[in-house]
Amino acid sequence: MRIIHTSDWHLGQNFYTKTRAPEHRAFLNWLLDVVVEHNVDAIIVAGDIFDTGSPPSYAREIYNHFIVQLQSTGCQLIILAGNHDAVSTLNESRELLACLNTQVIARAAQEPGQYAQVINQKDGTPGAILCPIPFLRPRDIQRSQSGLDGHEKQQSLMTAISEHYQQCYQAAVQLRGTQNLPIIATGHLTTVGATTSDAVRDIYIGSLDAFPADAFPPADYIALGHIHRPQKVGGCEHIRYSGSPVALSFDETTRIKSVFLVTFEAGKLASVEPLEVPVTQQLVTLKGSMTEISQQLEQWRDAPPDSKIWLDIEVSTDEYLNDMQRHIQDLAANLPVEILLIRRSRAQRERFMANPLKETLSELSPQDVFERRLSQETLDDEHAARLRKLFAQTLSSLHEESESP
Repeated sequence: MRIIHTSDWHLGQNFYTKTRAPEHRAFLNWLLDVVVEHNVDAIIVAGDIFDTGSPPSYAREIYNHFIVQLQSTGCQLIILAGNHDAVSTLNESRELLACLNTQVIARAAQEPGQYAQVINQKDGTPGAILCPIPFLRPRDIQRSQSGLDGHEKQQSLMTAISEHYQQCYQAAVQLRGTQNLPIIATGHLTTVGATTSDAVRDIYIGSLDAFPADAFPPADYIALGHIHRPQKVGGCEHIRYSGSPVALSFDETTRIKSVFLVTFEAGKLASVEPLEVPVTQQLVTLKGSMTEISQQLEQWRDAPPDSKIWLDIEVSTDEYLNDMQRHIQDLAANLPVEILLIRRSRAQRERFMANPLKETLSELSPQDVFERRLSQETLDDEHAARLRKLFAQTLSSLHEESESP
């Protein structure tokens, strides 16, 4: 049996006012070709189909069009919700999509009969047992308890997540019976030691910020989402993040984007092959002084004008940012580039914290503002660390609320 493991499509993402629709359409057309070329039986999307809980209509159109096009291949599609996805948005078309060989799992299983299911191969014979686990919200797997301190809450949540995985795995073992079938589990969460990028929003499930790899059950393959860089977890071949198919922030541009082609033979994992996703929109970061930036821009002087390159420019300068922006825009006026972001280097921003008169609000993130305010207090390291964690949890909760319709 062969599956494609992918995640974090983020359809509908607004990228510095730019749409990613052409990139997503190109990726999904490429994915259709991959399914045919490699005779794939099923695609597992491990969360974050959409970028927000209320995606724009064109993002839904891309999503639905892909599902319709996939039917001619005979490949099954399994959609799992991520932290960016709203349960109600995914569920609104769940029954309709079930008629198109597509299964949508928007929330954690509530009944034992939902803990595990069979994935068939194209010929209709059983190919694997799936534990379909989406992004886990505390209210779906844990009852609130009063009187617990921070450490006890963290341990309680860790136990609840581990127990949910174990329950799903045991249900899969029971469903498999004497059949020689592999067991596949999924997840959308941060694991200990995973390498993140700027576009990854921290998930704070209650007080838990990362899940240890050794707490996963002994499934044959664990398909994870949420982290945008493809990687193994804890050095394990069978526990992986597929990463996002397009770069969702400028710091992801140096990494190859891929999906994983996962092959099972004789009921066991046989191979995991990364398939590189073609780049259809080039993103580039330029760094240096104004003179160095000017020199770097010259590399596109004779480039064809048909496809503009999106630029993030990080400048080391003490000049007023608005003056610097105008100067850089003039330098790039006749080049096939589009400047999406101009900012000072981190060292320069830290220097301006003491003298913010030349700084603009567009350069600051909520975390920057929080840190600036925190620096005005006299706190020990432990207290400051606790406030930082509480602030990150609050931001995560606000994002989740804003994305729920």
